[in-house]
Order: sequence, then structure tokens, then C-alpha cells
Amino acid sequence: MHGLYRALINNMVVGVSKGYEIKQELVGVGFKAEVDGQLLKLSLGYSHDIFLMLPAEVMAEVQQEKKGNPILTLQSIDKQLVGQVAAKIRSFRKPEPYKGKGIKFIGETLRRKAGKSANAK
Repeated sequence: MHGLYRALINNMVVGVSKGYEIKQELVGVGFKAEVDGQLLKLSLGYSHDIFLMLPAEVMAEVQQEKKGNPILTLQSIDKQLVGQVAAKIRSFRKPEPYKGKGIKFIGETLRRKAGKSANAK
């Protein structure tokens, strides 16, 4: 067996034996995340908080350290589902190219842009 179905079956076997984990970092002043059961509450600098009901198969955990950015960890046995939930969370505040504020994956490299030039005439 090879191709798509081999990969799907392999992802299922790895998911049941090891599981999948995605870590995201909330970069920004005052950015917070809280988990209450399957309800994820995000404070991302908007005038309101964002509430997201997580699927039953996805477990979430937040690590908050002093003087550090909150790290959101998503775990599941379903690779597709955990990736889809992570993409949905990232879509609430994508990293911007100037200061890098937003929700980014751990280990992701961002393309940064230079700001305004002082010598522009």
C-alpha cells in the first residue's frame, strides 16, 4: 500500500500510539489565554475577549510564566483536527511583520520588515 491511504493510516497509528501536539506562542502585551474544560478564552488586544469551544478530542493547556509569553499547547490523536484547531486559533491574530505581535507556532520563523526610514525625503 502506498500513497494517500498509506499516509492516512500511518497518521492514525501514530496518533493512537504517540499522539500529536502543537504549541503556539501568544506574542504581545496583555495577550492572555485561559482554558476552562473545553472552552478557550483568548484576550488578544481587541475590545472583547474571544471564546472558542474546542472539540472533545482536543485537549488544551496554557503555560504562563512571569516575564514571558503564554504558550498554548494543543494535544489530540487526530492530526488533521489538531492542525485545523491550531489554524483557527492563529487566524484570530496572525503575526504582523513589523513587531511580530500575534499568535505564532513555536519554532516558526517570521519574515520581518524594516520600519519607516528616518532619512526618507
